[in-house]
Amino acid sequence: MLNFLLEVNNLNETITLSRKLANCCSQNRGSFIIYLIGDLGAGKTTMAQNFIKYYGFEKVKSPTYSLVESYQNDEINIHHFDCYRLNDPEELEYIGMREYFLNGHIQLIEWPNLGKGMIPNPDISINLSGKDDKRKICITAHTDIGENISQCVTS
Repeated sequence: MLNFLLEVNNLNETITLSRKLANCCSQNRGSFIIYLIGDLGAGKTTMAQNFIKYYGFEKVKSPTYSLVESYQNDEINIHHFDCYRLNDPEELEYIGMREYFLNGHIQLIEWPNLGKGMIPNPDISINLSGKDDKRKICITAHTDIGENISQCVTS
């Protein structure tokens, strides 16, 4: 496991970081699982939405009530999960969770601890903390591809 610690001072820096993450993923073509971890209001959804917008999607909804929102075009397949409202990880089975984890798809998963046992391990986990617009962001690489992407993001 490799850790990188970053600090952002405002919303624009958070947006820039999420788009850089998307760019690094686009350069590494393949399937990635990215956990977004942090308290309510930490910036998980902001990171996910701007990651998705990088690929040309204009309207990006929060999946808080639907559990998952998917975005596909000729270039990418992204699935944005928000497990915050799960009562039991087994609920993910009812939405066909396994079908989202196909080759070439990127998974952005908020509140992954609530889906424990049903969600595969991440390539990268991003832990956000802080208040107001200042954030400490810890990027942890769990796999070789996660390490490549993390190094790209922090370079």
